[in-house]
Amino acid sequence: MSNIAFSTHGCRLNAYETAAMRHLAEQNNLNDLVVLNTCAVTKEATRKARKEIRKLRRDHLGATLVVTGCAAQIEPSTFAEMSEVDLVVGNANKMTEEFWHQLAKKKPNETDRVQVDDIMLQAEIQCPTVDTHGPRSRAYVQVQNGCDHRCTFCIIPFGRGNSRSMPSHKVVEQVRHAVNQGFLEVVLTGVDLTAWQGEPCEYAKLGDLVHLILRQVPELPRLRLSSLDPVEVDEQLMEMIATEPRLMPHFHLSVQHGDDLILKRMKRRHLRLDVLNFCEAVRRYRPDTVFGADLIVGFPTENEAQFERTVSLVNECGLTWLHVFPYSARQGTAAAKMPQVDRAELKRRANYLRAVGNQAVDRYLTKQVGTGHRVLIETPSHGRTEQFARVSFSRPQITRSIVQTKIESVSDNTLVA
Repeated sequence: MSNIAFSTHGCRLNAYETAAMRHLAEQNNLNDLVVLNTCAVTKEATRKARKEIRKLRRDHLGATLVVTGCAAQIEPSTFAEMSEVDLVVGNANKMTEEFWHQLAKKKPNETDRVQVDDIMLQAEIQCPTVDTHGPRSRAYVQVQNGCDHRCTFCIIPFGRGNSRSMPSHKVVEQVRHAVNQGFLEVVLTGVDLTAWQGEPCEYAKLGDLVHLILRQVPELPRLRLSSLDPVEVDEQLMEMIATEPRLMPHFHLSVQHGDDLILKRMKRRHLRLDVLNFCEAVRRYRPDTVFGADLIVGFPTENEAQFERTVSLVNECGLTWLHVFPYSARQGTAAAKMPQVDRAELKRRANYLRAVGNQAVDRYLTKQVGTGHRVLIETPSHGRTEQFARVSFSRPQITRSIVQTKIESVSDNTLVA
């Protein structure tokens, strides 16, 4: 076994790409290698990356330390200036067999220490098939990368490039490959998942892709979607939500805010009512659905009344799994030039919204006591329901199996079966 270590920050797409990179590294028999796959969604993400780089160097003296991911793509010089780093690699380069083959042939020197190409020139999606997804019980399949939108707070398009999609037949191949490896759940992932576009006049939208996967891979028990833009969910996807029990009733929404003026200043494509209508429509079809949401607190110009509209949206939509992001100004974005919210006030609002989220989780979990759930076993002692609630077991279970169980109690934000 190769002496290699990988660390992942950020999103599910990064998790998939880390698995792919590990596979490519092992194929090329690389040794003494450490790779950090970074995130750039906030300034704090970059700070955490720098901190981890220093730790990785202490723990792996003598190894080749590679930094890649969105932060490396956007600000390569930040990491190239660190003495602990041997190589800075862009998001396009890291997914190619050629890069890993070359790395196996020679150690990086000063002339090729930074390998970051213009991501905006990428017209195709680099998505190698991987033979393993590590210890995970679910497989991630990348179907889309990049983003054509320019939300005023977001730096990610400059790390990922413009939107591009995996052809539908290749997606089906990867899903089937995961099932053949023994995975019972597949998660479709991308930067802007609902922007997936397929072959003209055939499988053109995300709903068509979901329909195709479920039809052509009937042995797949569970299909899950990563973050969705609620206003871009197409009619076919709504039909799949309504009629296909193998599509998991758990949807994480890119909501960001509950006030229309702030949403406009963010250059989002939806308004508050769009989110309310989407959640209502889904619950009409699938009453057991549970929603998560990304929410930004303290966006420039946000006042108390506007913040309260985000709080009230959580309750009105019945949002449960919240990812609360205190706004972080990113150089190069329009929002960084807007009037900023006081940092102490921003922190207070973030803590308050997180407390609201914790209360929502408590309410949801408490209601599950006495009910039955089908649970995907992740470890001998833990698993996840179809709605993505964590479940603990008093007796060992078989990993990567699905069991029918009854919930007996709740402990530490976990259902007990």
